[in-house]
Amino acid sequence: MNRQPSGRGRPRSRSPLPLSLRRKPVPWDRQRPTWRDARPSLIASALKRAQARPSGNWYVVGAASDLDDSRPLARTVAGREVVVWRGSGGRLQAGPGVCPHLGAPLADSPVRCGTLVCHWHGLALDGSAFGGWEPFPAFDDGVLLWVRLDEVGGEEPLEAPVVPERPSPAHALSAVYEGTGVCEPEDVIANRLDPWHGAWLHPYSFVDLTVLGSPGGVDSPDRLDVEVSFKVAGRLVVPVRATFTAPGPRTVIMRITEGEGAGSTVETHATPLAPDERGRPRTAVIEAVVAASDRPGFAFVRRAAPLLRPLMRTTAARLWRDDLAYAERRWQLRSTARFPG
Repeated sequence: MNRQPSGRGRPRSRSPLPLSLRRKPVPWDRQRPTWRDARPSLIASALKRAQARPSGNWYVVGAASDLDDSRPLARTVAGREVVVWRGSGGRLQAGPGVCPHLGAPLADSPVRCGTLVCHWHGLALDGSAFGGWEPFPAFDDGVLLWVRLDEVGGEEPLEAPVVPERPSPAHALSAVYEGTGVCEPEDVIANRLDPWHGAWLHPYSFVDLTVLGSPGGVDSPDRLDVEVSFKVAGRLVVPVRATFTAPGPRTVIMRITEGEGAGSTVETHATPLAPDERGRPRTAVIEAVVAASDRPGFAFVRRAAPLLRPLMRTTAARLWRDDLAYAERRWQLRSTARFPG
């Protein structure tokens, strides 16, 4: 379904400000329908190829910025309690979240001098094996924290997770959003492999969206090129070109390739959790926005990071309010054999 770009929303020549003025805004109900382009079979095929790519059994468990030296970070991944903390020298440590002594939740235990100290009886864990407690491989990429769970993933293990290329942390602004939905990881990934819904489901954020091509080959990550304008206020927009790829079974990357913030990425990771009280699957959406710009004023933006990160998370939360409803609806229909795809 390769289509020629419409030109509407296409990044234009560099201007002193990143904003553009839409000449002829199109009402929401008069924009071009995209349902013919968003073919269920096309999305399902892209999802199937993503699920076949190796993850090495690595799962994202949280944001690196959420972990300090005094408390662990806990997550239940596919029903397994996992705990991570900063060990000696700040090195990331990980292991089961159940104390090997009498089963205390290590999530509630403090960290002292790089050692996790169980709050029930004082058993100290420094990250090495002890009494049947075996550590998990862990990885801190500077933005996100990963844990390798071989029993859960069942794949051939990789020494390190497949971390996507990002702007240099020294010149970027990053923020991480976390949300939870009643669905499976594939429902989250299917949502992200459907950019055609952007201007329809999220008109408060996206306008003038055009998908320029179909997902690619079997042996390389699917690629969807999109022209879209981020809505600022009224007719003010920021037009960009972006690319969506699926490098693994639980990850989709959006990278701005042209326009303001070229090189910036939005990484969406789907991590399976424990079922809810009704036995329904739950999935954590952990999304990292890593923004960069070569404009001189971006240095000031980075200095204002403590103020901007909450706003970035709020923006992501608004989008995922709708996208998680999409993913949950998809799971509900699949679980009752009523999903049309």
